[in-house]
Amino acid sequence: MIDHIGISVGDVARTTEFYLKALAPLGIGIVMQVSAEETGGGAAVGFGAQGKPFFWIGEGLRPAGEGRVHVAFAARNRAEVDAFYAAAIAAGARDNGPPGLRPHYHANYYAAFVLDADGNNIEAVCHAPA
Repeated sequence: MIDHIGISVGDVARTTEFYLKALAPLGIGIVMQVSAEETGGGAAVGFGAQGKPFFWIGEGLRPAGEGRVHVAFAARNRAEVDAFYAAAIAAGARDNGPPGLRPHYHANYYAAFVLDADGNNIEAVCHAPA
């Protein structure tokens, strides 16, 4: 199951205004915002519903020249996140963030990130406590 997807944008403020208007009729709004300092890259905005961000936009989500799509797959537990990362690296992916907590999203956000052969940022994430 897909947990969330993210796209890189050139101007996060302008694009945020666009999606606020375009997604409002669908009941989708801003659920979370993350600063450039927290991401280590660019600012990001998570749109969603019922407290769950599932569509992200962000500046500088990946190095220049890398893929422009981010897809996160839901894992049932942290062991699955670890297994995903090991299998992906063994299959030829490049590390983009080893398994671990990302508390700037929330206290139990445990994820791993890899870049596929085309540079797309692929993530496995578990939201459950340890």
